[in-house]
Amino acid sequence: MKKSFKTVALALAVILIATAVPFIPAKADTPGSTLEKIKQAEEEKKNTEKAKEEAEQKKQEKEGHVQDLNVKKGELKAKLNELNDEMTATAERLQTVEGLLAAKEEEIEITLVEIEDARATEEAQYEAMKKRFQASYEAPRDTYFMILLGSTSFGAFLNNTDYLRMLADYDNRMLDKYIEAKEEVIAREEVMEEEKAELEDLKAEIEEEEQRLTGLIDTANQYVAQYQAQINSANQEIDAYQKDIEAKEAEIKQKEADIAALWKQYEKELALSRAAQAAAWRDISQVTFEDGDRALLAAIIYCEAGAEPYEGQLAVGAVVINRVLSSKYPNTVSGVVYQPYQFSPAGSGRLALVLGQGNASASCYQAADQAMAGASNVGTCLYFRTPVEGMQGIRIGGHIFY
Repeated sequence: MKKSFKTVALALAVILIATAVPFIPAKADTPGSTLEKIKQAEEEKKNTEKAKEEAEQKKQEKEGHVQDLNVKKGELKAKLNELNDEMTATAERLQTVEGLLAAKEEEIEITLVEIEDARATEEAQYEAMKKRFQASYEAPRDTYFMILLGSTSFGAFLNNTDYLRMLADYDNRMLDKYIEAKEEVIAREEVMEEEKAELEDLKAEIEEEEQRLTGLIDTANQYVAQYQAQINSANQEIDAYQKDIEAKEAEIKQKEADIAALWKQYEKELALSRAAQAAAWRDISQVTFEDGDRALLAAIIYCEAGAEPYEGQLAVGAVVINRVLSSKYPNTVSGVVYQPYQFSPAGSGRLALVLGQGNASASCYQAADQAMAGASNVGTCLYFRTPVEGMQGIRIGGHIFY
């Protein structure tokens, strides 16, 4: 029970120590891994440039579409202006015709009054003649004869004869005049009614034309509104493309800055790698291993290559011991394993769990023992990682050592 408690306490302590180490990448930053980052960054930059070109092409296409829409909209608005001018002229014609029609109706009303007056005058004249004829018939038969006989001379006789004849002629002329005047007014009324009908027909034609123009104007306005809506929508897409292009440009500049920084890092790491290879190396006999180094080395081997064949496990152990032997790295197993930004399991807490639970396999312990005894199947390699295209090194299992 006490042993179990101590084991748990030890595991927790190791976890606390491990979590105090900053988080680090899966493998050490090496010239090879930095080259991979450069390659990845350049590929991302290339993809971003391609995406930017596509956005620019789409923007240009959309701008061309907007230009076409504006041309069509301009042509339609010009036609709409023509229709509005035509509508204005039609409205003026209609107003003129309506004025003429109103005047004609008023003229007809006046003519109708004149006709009634002419009829009344005709009837009055006719009644007067009837009365005169009736009076002449009802009077003594010798009335006209007596007028003639009463003449004092032959001249007077002739004058009285002319008077009677003129009186009859006057009645006939006046009656004919009134009849003629009435017929003339009636004829004028017929003409005016025909003119009124013609004006009404013309008004109906103008109103029909006005209705047709109204329909055309409404349709044209609808199309103008539709074109404007399409233009607004296209302009929004253009703005979105522009923002995307600007974002891509900023991203490309950042990628260029990142690539430049990675090249500087690569040169620095390459120099460190060359310095490490050229640095003084200790012999394995000069290394004093501490208590716990075996378990620590087996645990890191398990974390990095637990699923690899034994040769791969031994190679990882050899890299750790090669760093212990190099004057460019810490001279202890724990110093190498827990060196910041080198072995990711040390920073992620996984190494602490493996140590606390004792999960390292027997083959990992065997590899640790061989490596601590000076065995190496990768020579003086100081780095390992998953392979990348074009990278030189010793390929063992899923890792390349260099």
